[in-house]
Amino acid sequence: MLKLKREIAFKTTEVGKIPKEWDTPRLEEFIDLKSGNYFRFSEFTRFGVKCLKIDNVSFGEISWDTVSFLPERYLDEFFDLVLKEDDIVIALNRPIINGQIKVARIKKRDCPSLLYQRVGKIAYKREGVDHNFLFFVFLSEYFKQQLWSSLVGTDQPYIRTPMFLNIKIPLPPFEEQKRIGSVLLWFDNLIENKRRQNEVLEGVAMAVFKSWFVDFEPFKDCEFVPSELGEIPKGWDVKPLIDIATLFKGVSYGSSEISAEHQGNLFITLNNFLRGGGFKSEYEYYIGSKAKEEQKVRGGDLIIALTDVTPQAKVVGAPAIVSLPYGYDFGVISLDCGKLQLRKECLRLYLYLYLKNTQEENSTFANGVNVLHLNTTLFMRNKLILVPPEPILKEFHSFAEPLFRKILLNQKQILILRKIRDTLLPLLVFGRLRVEEI
Repeated sequence: MLKLKREIAFKTTEVGKIPKEWDTPRLEEFIDLKSGNYFRFSEFTRFGVKCLKIDNVSFGEISWDTVSFLPERYLDEFFDLVLKEDDIVIALNRPIINGQIKVARIKKRDCPSLLYQRVGKIAYKREGVDHNFLFFVFLSEYFKQQLWSSLVGTDQPYIRTPMFLNIKIPLPPFEEQKRIGSVLLWFDNLIENKRRQNEVLEGVAMAVFKSWFVDFEPFKDCEFVPSELGEIPKGWDVKPLIDIATLFKGVSYGSSEISAEHQGNLFITLNNFLRGGGFKSEYEYYIGSKAKEEQKVRGGDLIIALTDVTPQAKVVGAPAIVSLPYGYDFGVISLDCGKLQLRKECLRLYLYLYLKNTQEENSTFANGVNVLHLNTTLFMRNKLILVPPEPILKEFHSFAEPLFRKILLNQKQILILRKIRDTLLPLLVFGRLRVEEI
C-alpha cells in the first residue's frame, strides 16, 4: 500500500532544499555518457536491427515514426552500442527543444536497437543508483536548467560530456530511490498501456476497413463493374474529394502570436500529426486574434496536413482525428493544417481511414524542395474517393465510432496522467514528499 509523508526537515544545498540524509553527488561519480557510432549510408538495409537516431528520441519516450535498419550481425560487431531495456538515452545535439529535454528510456519494444551518432546513452560505473529514479531526475525542471547552462554553442547547442557529468543531482538512499522511481513509473506504464490500447483499437478499425473497402470480402458475391479505381461493386461510386468534403485552411500567424504557456486558444499545428496519419497530443497556444470560425476544430473533427519537412513525405496529406484536452471546447488550426468538413457525418471515420491508407498517394499532390506544400486545389479535385452506398457507410460508422470514442477518451486520460506525474515529479525527486512504503 502506498504510504507518503510530507517532509518538514530540509538542508540547503547547491541543488536546492532536500532531506537531511540525502546526498548531492555529481553525475560523474556513478555514470558515464557513451556516444553512438556513425554508420555510412551504404551500411543501412531494408530490414534488420533498428538504428536509434536523434530523431527517434522524443520527450520521455522513443518514437519510431521513421526507422532505419542495420545488418543483424552488427549486434555482435558493435555489442557496446546495443541498447537494452531500461537504458537511458539523450540527444547530444539540441537536447532541449520547446522547453523539453530529448531524453528517453528504452522499452522492451525498442529492443534490439543500435545507438547512432549524436545520441548518448547512460553507462553505469557503480551500483547504488536506480535507473528509474535517475530517469525522472533527468525529466525535472531543475535538471533542464542545469543542462541548459552547460551546453556549448549557440545555433546548434550540444552536450560536452565533462560538463554534463559535472551536474549535481539530489540522491536519496537506494531503497528510497527505488520507491520513488516505482511510483512515477506507475504513471508512465498507465500512459503506455493506454497508447498501446489506442494502437490496437485503430488497428482493428483499419483491418475492418481494408476487409470491406479494399478487399471487398463481405461483397464478393456482388456484381463488380469497372471504375477509375478498378473493379468495384455495382452501385458504389467514385467521387473527387471536393464532392464529399470542403477544405478550410488554418490561420496564418507570426511567432509573436504563439505561446508555449497555457493562454489563449489551443493551437493545432503540423506537430500534431503522426507520420503516415494520426493525432499527437502535443499542443501550443494561439494568442492572436485572426482565427475565423471555420478555422476552429472540435474533438473528433477530421484534419489533414498541408505541409511537410520530412524527406520521406510521410506527413503531407496525412489525416488526423482531433483530440482536445478536458476544459477546451475547440482549438484553432494553423496554416499548415486543413479542416475537412464532410457533407455527411457517416463519411468522417471512413474518410480518415481512407486517407490514412492512401497517404503515400496523397503526398504526390505536394510540391516543393525543402518544404513540401499540398496543392489543395488539385488534391480536392483529383483525389478520387471510393464511396459505398449510404447504408454500408452507416453500418461501418456504427462499428468504428465506439472505437474512436474510446481512443479520444484514452488520449484525454493520457494528458491527465501526464499532468499528475509532472506535478508529483519535483515533489518526489527533491524529497518534499517522501515515499515510505509501496
